[in-house]
Amino acid sequence: QVQLVESGGGMVQAGASLRLSCAASGRTVSGYAMGWFRQAPGKEREFVARISRSGGTTDYSDSMKGRITISRDNAKSTVFLQMSNLKPEDTAAYFCAASTRGWPGRSPNDYEYWGQGTQVSVSS
Repeated sequence: QVQLVESGGGMVQAGASLRLSCAASGRTVSGYAMGWFRQAPGKEREFVARISRSGGTTDYSDSMKGRITISRDNAKSTVFLQMSNLKPEDTAAYFCAASTRGWPGRSPNDYEYWGQGTQVSVSS
């Protein structure tokens, strides 16, 4: 199994940038495709981004595309989500997730392992 711990969240003003990190332990993250999801209060968990095991393939949600970049450092067992030009509607808890599938889909059900999340709050 792999354990995931997110960090890097915080309270920022609209237009700011944040870089979220997801550190993996237990097993090397290179064996997993990885995803980022977010969940706002009262809403369902939604897909943000995903990256293949090698990092060669990425995919982004339409709502954040152009403002985010997912990357990974397999040597450090860490996955990143760089976010820029943040908006108040980006306020949510952000979760990283790991999947044993070669290329998981955008559904949270495609991911077996989850971190506990890091809160991102964006004020106008």
